[in-house]
Amino acid sequence: MITKNLDYEEKVMEWINRAAKELPINTEKYIEKSLRAIQEDTSLEKITDILVKNALENIDESAPEWTFLASRIFLEELYRQAAKNRDFDVNLRYGNFYKLISTLTEQGIYATNLLNKYNKEEIEAFEKQLDPQRDLLFNYLGIHTIASRYLATDHNKNVMELPQERWMIIAMYLMQDEDKAQRAQLVQEAYWALSNLYMTVATPTLTNAGKTHGQLSSCFIDTVDDSLQSIYDSNTDIAKLSKNGGGIGVYMGKIRSRGSAIKGFKGMSSGVVPWIKQLNNTAVNVDQLGTRKGAIAIYLDAWHKDIEAFLDLKLNNGDDRMRAHDIFTGVCLPDYFMEQVDKRGDWYLFDPHEVRQVMGFSLEDFYDEEKGSGTWREKYEACIQNEDLSRTKVPAISIMKRIMKSQLESGTPFMFYRDEVNRQNSNEHEGIIYCSNLCTEITQNQSPTQFIEEFVENENTIVQKYKSGDYVVCNLSSINLGKAVPDGVLDRLLKIQVRMLDNVIDINTLPIKQTQLTNQKYRAIGLGTFGWHHLLAKKNIKWETDEAVNFADELYEDIAYLTIKNSMELSKEKGSYPVYEGSKWQTGEYFTNKGYTSDKWTGLKEEVKQNGMRNGYLMAVAPNSTTAMIAGSTASIDPVFKAFYNEEKKDFKIPVTAPELDHHTYDIYRRSAYIVDQRWSVKQNAARQKHVDQSISFNFYVPNTIKASVLLNLHLQAWQEGLKTTYYVRSTSNDVEECEWCQS
Repeated sequence: MITKNLDYEEKVMEWINRAAKELPINTEKYIEKSLRAIQEDTSLEKITDILVKNALENIDESAPEWTFLASRIFLEELYRQAAKNRDFDVNLRYGNFYKLISTLTEQGIYATNLLNKYNKEEIEAFEKQLDPQRDLLFNYLGIHTIASRYLATDHNKNVMELPQERWMIIAMYLMQDEDKAQRAQLVQEAYWALSNLYMTVATPTLTNAGKTHGQLSSCFIDTVDDSLQSIYDSNTDIAKLSKNGGGIGVYMGKIRSRGSAIKGFKGMSSGVVPWIKQLNNTAVNVDQLGTRKGAIAIYLDAWHKDIEAFLDLKLNNGDDRMRAHDIFTGVCLPDYFMEQVDKRGDWYLFDPHEVRQVMGFSLEDFYDEEKGSGTWREKYEACIQNEDLSRTKVPAISIMKRIMKSQLESGTPFMFYRDEVNRQNSNEHEGIIYCSNLCTEITQNQSPTQFIEEFVENENTIVQKYKSGDYVVCNLSSINLGKAVPDGVLDRLLKIQVRMLDNVIDINTLPIKQTQLTNQKYRAIGLGTFGWHHLLAKKNIKWETDEAVNFADELYEDIAYLTIKNSMELSKEKGSYPVYEGSKWQTGEYFTNKGYTSDKWTGLKEEVKQNGMRNGYLMAVAPNSTTAMIAGSTASIDPVFKAFYNEEKKDFKIPVTAPELDHHTYDIYRRSAYIVDQRWSVKQNAARQKHVDQSISFNFYVPNTIKASVLLNLHLQAWQEGLKTTYYVRSTSNDVEECEWCQS
């Protein structure tokens, strides 16, 4: 480090040379340029800024390693600030871990659990496990992201916690209630998985684990009933969740349409749009701990009478009183609708309230048990035939055109293929799945919470009673495929990762009671992946090939096997989730439906029947773009945006290259998101969806000049090949070079 009693130029050069050690870069011109900008009285913070900025300017497709020079320079400044704030020798890089925990607990930043559950000797033993060398795994975007957003600071935002300590705190926090006979080993395994960047936990867990504020779950799904009480109760619940950092999916398909009757008076209802606008205001006004606006996705069925107004909510033209620009939309699509789109047939829209009144059932409570036939279409046809039921007749393709128009303008609505989702529901004995979450990867049973009564108790206490519905909670973490698969650690990794996720359920403090009850009922987790394109590049497998599709099939079958096996093993140790009996796990139907017939799978099927399952839902592939940045890999199952680009957020612009970019991997990365044939992306996703019991955040990348027929065919292909959901349609503002596929 630079000190006043040494020549500053010599010390800067020493700093640079230390940071550049073993990096394949020539620093001669970089040193000259940096020294010209540095004076003897330049502050250390300013020197760091200069050195980092100059290093970043050297990053391009031929010189990606400069990101690690920037990272190491940034790290030394981070160490210096922590040493100053915590009063330890900067040459040690890390200070006293027990003292850090004690200090931040006293300040009310760390939860008291850490000191209550672990004694000083245990914490000192964990300190010896901290490996500062693993900080060198971060590229600059990764270290900048974790340092600026996730490391614990004091109340004045001074640097206190360092990266390896964040990993260890998460490990300790998630393992706090494990049997003491094995707890220390489990903490070390969790730290191993995190610190080697073999996996990441979801952003709320990364942010809040070990701290006094905030919860650990990523997102939630609410089901709104058709009553004023339910609508306003849901709004309050959503505000509480948003305040605590959750993203929310909301199913509004039960709410009566515009012009429906209220208390028998016809034409009185204003429909779903005013209630959606109310949620739009909640999203804006109740921000997520001051970091971003609330994030709410609202889903509506394709047969709902308000669907056309709903699909126009995000458009930039038309009556602004009928717009809601700050929410996201999703549309719930039955097979029958897609069939009618394909054959250019008619489609009928109904008011869900009137259907209940006249028909005695709710359409949304059914689905087609088989492709091409089932209960839902029988009920739908009965509605069409009943002359006492009002309806709007439209060409199915006209609804689809409105969907695609909105997608090209706003990226939404997301697509939710409800029949396929419910056919694959491993807990259909307990309910139905109406919609997905904000990021389209979660599919779990849902039901509205019902108000029962309100009464006065003890003269001045008002008590309200509710019957809790299934209010979905997403507990997420993701495998770094680009690192874990080549290193051959999946077996070891999945064993600790499933346990970490399961422990989130018991440790978490959720702001509304329904989520706590649902969390315990299903013990649902969402184990996902990122780094798919990174892995293909390392294996030299081209995106648009059967080899990539087959590799996805084989890899995700392996991941599914290990995830199910480890949940079963946890069940032997801790017991099954409460509604396991009657599930497809218990009956073996899950394995039969998937075609898992090998000896390995048959053996696991029998073990599950004998020992149960700890978790009712297991796998879900989230977008995880931020955590992939931290781990230095590619987001989710998406192709890279470009082999070289600038990552821009509100507070920074950082040049980024694809991970491990060199002459071996460049050809794989060159076919980037807007160039690669999206039909091959669908094929890959269909191959992995077979093995994922929930769903996948899957984006389409298209030019804004794409032909309507080509976009339509992508959607039809996604539905036909068994995808459960699709996420954004991300369209460019300009034509894309080399986009041969989108012209066909």
